[in-house]
Parts: sequence; C-alpha cells; structure tokens
Amino acid sequence: MSIKPMLFNTEMVRAILDGIKTCTRRVVRYKYSNTEMKIKKDKYGARLIEIQKDENSDGSTYQKLLPFVEKEAPYQPGDILYVRETFAWCPCWYCGLDTVPDGCKNPVIYDFKKKEHGCYMYRASFEENEYPPDDTWHPSIHMPKEAARIFLKVTNVKAERLQDIDIDGIRNEGLLSAAVHCGDMEIALKEWEILWNSTIKKSDLDRYGWDANPYVWVVEFERCEKPGKE
Repeated sequence: MSIKPMLFNTEMVRAILDGIKTCTRRVVRYKYSNTEMKIKKDKYGARLIEIQKDENSDGSTYQKLLPFVEKEAPYQPGDILYVRETFAWCPCWYCGLDTVPDGCKNPVIYDFKKKEHGCYMYRASFEENEYPPDDTWHPSIHMPKEAARIFLKVTNVKAERLQDIDIDGIRNEGLLSAAVHCGDMEIALKEWEILWNSTIKKSDLDRYGWDANPYVWVVEFERCEKPGKE
C-alpha cells in the first residue's frame, strides 16, 4: 500500500464530502513527441502503450512496432490518497481568542515555526466570500500531508478514452446538474466537456482537451480513515 497525494478543486472536494464523487479521471500524458497511445493486446493481456511514429519523405507518418513505452498507472488498487485542497492555517487569535478555547470543535495543533496554536481550515467548508478572508487561503498544491483531512482508498484503475464516459461515469465524477440527474446524455456530455477543458492548460488543449479524446486513467475510490488511525 502506498500513500500518495491527489489534488482536487473546491467544487470536487465538496462532491467527495457529499458522497457523490467516487472516481476521477486523470490524463495519460505523453512521454515523447511524435507518438500516440494504443491498446496493445498480446499474451500479457491488454496494455496501454505509447508508440513512436516516424515520418516518410512525403510527410505522412507510419508507426513503428518498436520501440514502445508501456504506460503505468500512477495509482493502484489499495493505494491511499490524501486529498490536497485549498486550505488555511488559522491561529486562535483569528477567532478573537488569546488561548485555546475549551471544547474547540477544530483539531487544535501547535505551529512550532510561528509558535502559536491554531487549526487548519478548508475552503470547501466555507461559502464564497465567507470568513476567513481570501488572503489567508493557500493553493492545494502547497498543502502539507499533515494538513489533509480527506483520505481515499483506490478500488479500481483502468484506462479508457475520455469520450467513452457514460452517464453513470459522469454522475460518479460528481456532476449534479438537472441534465445529469435526468440522464440527458447530450447536455451532460457538454457539461462534462466544459468541466474537463477547464482543468487543462490552454497550451495542452490540442493534445489533452476534450476534442483530442486522450486516454485517461479512471481512478475509482471510496472514503477511508486516515492511515494509522484507530
């Protein structure tokens, strides 16, 4: 079992907390230029590989059977993920207190660097423009492991094309619009397309955006306790 971080935006963290998001799709990134992804089926089973392409003199391309790179999923069943989310360190004086209050609902910890008591707070637990102020929030990429409050156990990992998602997959991704609820696949797919493209850098849309239909890792998970917690 490995313990690994995974980033989620605030909307998706809320979906996890509400119990409606049970999977996530992460793009399978190319290792080399002038390559493409293929499913290779042989005596070892079905494997996702990255195949090198070469150009002919007329500019057309052809595939070389070798070399190829077998793609390895970044997560495996049984792995534990700790969710990195937008967070803040809030010392007790943020709440107008000089000392740790009795019965404080948040876990009180001591910041040895700042030499003050306080607790971690999470943007997903607050409404927009609600206290604490924006300048206290830190991006999820900077969240230390000890600040994590959500832990997920990976139950399944598979590779598929992005556009192969079905209505159940969209629901499991945490989308809750009326179209998704009613099973209107045309509108639900458009909503999923917009959400997906919003997570991809503009410079990468040609390769990893919806229209490119890249291979993705479908990572299914369930909530679990913090490792080592009795």
